[in-house]
Amino acid sequence: MLKARGICIEKNFEGVRMYGKKVMEYFMNPKHVGTIENAHGVGEVGNIYCGDKMWLYIKVKKVGKEEIIEDVKFKTLGCVAAIASSEALAEMIKGKSIKAVLKLTNNDVVRHLGELPKAKIHCSLLAVDALKEAVYDYFKKSGKEIPAELEKHHQKILKMRKEAEKRKK
Repeated sequence: MLKARGICIEKNFEGVRMYGKKVMEYFMNPKHVGTIENAHGVGEVGNIYCGDKMWLYIKVKKVGKEEIIEDVKFKTLGCVAAIASSEALAEMIKGKSIKAVLKLTNNDVVRHLGELPKAKIHCSLLAVDALKEAVYDYFKKSGKEIPAELEKHHQKILKMRKEAEKRKK
């Protein structure tokens, strides 16, 4: 990996990939790495094609009628873009309501990062998947009704996990 003028150039078997300053800052200096003991929700996702794996931990507190993400941590085994996407997402959701974070898309993560190479957009999808799984886990643990769209998303994640397990055999 080479760094010049705030741009990182990563060379691998696919060729050369460039990352901007903000992506590199999040990759080199993540502030939300770790786990949360007794997390209210944990999202675990992976990408069977690139091998990235992500865990997102959330702690929720009630403020009036709103449920707010009080703390967020992540562990990501993956490339520059996967780690940067995890950090960007964590920064974006801390202090926000559950209702608001469920509206986030991978495009919001990419915009927050400033840019991602097209071949790395899937990393932002992985971060949003981890978030939705963490919120799903929170709803399930707390006995809350799971919105239909979130249940549908969870079923998609379960299906992908089964496919990944089949490929391992």
